[in-house]
Amino acid sequence: MKALITGIAGFIGFHTAARLSKAGWTVAGVDNLNDYYDPGLKRARLAALGDAVSFHELDIAAAVAFAKLIDDEQPDVIIHLAAQAGVRYSIENPFAYARSNLLGHLSVLEACRHAKNFSHLIYASSSSVYGGNKKTPFSETDPVDAPVSLYAATKKSDELMSATYAHLYGVQQIGLRFFTVYGPWGRPDMAYWTFTDKMLRGDPIPVFNHGRMRRDFTYIDDVVDCIAAIADKPPSFAGEDRPHRIYNIGNHTPVPLLDMIGALENATGRKAQMDMKDMQPGDVCETYADVDRLAADYGFNPATPIDKGLKQFVDWYRAYFNV
Repeated sequence: MKALITGIAGFIGFHTAARLSKAGWTVAGVDNLNDYYDPGLKRARLAALGDAVSFHELDIAAAVAFAKLIDDEQPDVIIHLAAQAGVRYSIENPFAYARSNLLGHLSVLEACRHAKNFSHLIYASSSSVYGGNKKTPFSETDPVDAPVSLYAATKKSDELMSATYAHLYGVQQIGLRFFTVYGPWGRPDMAYWTFTDKMLRGDPIPVFNHGRMRRDFTYIDDVVDCIAAIADKPPSFAGEDRPHRIYNIGNHTPVPLLDMIGALENATGRKAQMDMKDMQPGDVCETYADVDRLAADYGFNPATPIDKGLKQFVDWYRAYFNV
């Protein structure tokens, strides 16, 4: 079996490529290596993959070039993880989200529509689509028509485009709403990374909404277990009018922000100096995943508690930066 992964130099893309190649898949990947965060980290991830994958540096929003790549590679499964990430950055640079998340996703859908010997598309959505939803845990059947950030709006738009392509052209698709994925080789814009960096330097950390927040932190290994299982076998769409399904991927255990900071204090051996701040625009107080659908279809059982996962991250961070 052959998979093509977009965003292969990104956090989740890198781990997915490593897992599939280890399982015997042929893996090709594409990434534009943009400078949203240090491209050196992205290149280091590619170097860690080595010859296990074939890499193409390409912007997926370049539809003609991306379609040619799919025609050349002829993958069985496309795993679309490339996106402009980050809620807060979407306020500063909205057009980056329109190109990467909207045009990029449409480019992938068009390539899938015309692909030969193609099975199914797996694509990244986000828990951000739930916006300020007060009902918890968040279920895939909840309304998601009130986003509180442009990033969330683009991800909701991606889901709608995918549903349309499933209806019009029969493109089999699975959208994954990720809940705060963390772990080794993670993203430097995420709170657990910036907190670790500042705590090890002895600098204060910004704690928004005065710490009154909870997140469903989901360890990378649990996430990749799901992606690999869905890559091996898409769900049955028998009796459905369109072959498109959405799954939450979360730990089903929201962690208070102050507890996460406490786990980092234990992992780093440093006491956090907390700079309490008001809530930032576009942020939400809580995320909490209902994962019953994923458990029923794929036996999903997230197994990594926050203290263990953050210890793994801090150990990696110390080794990577020689701290």
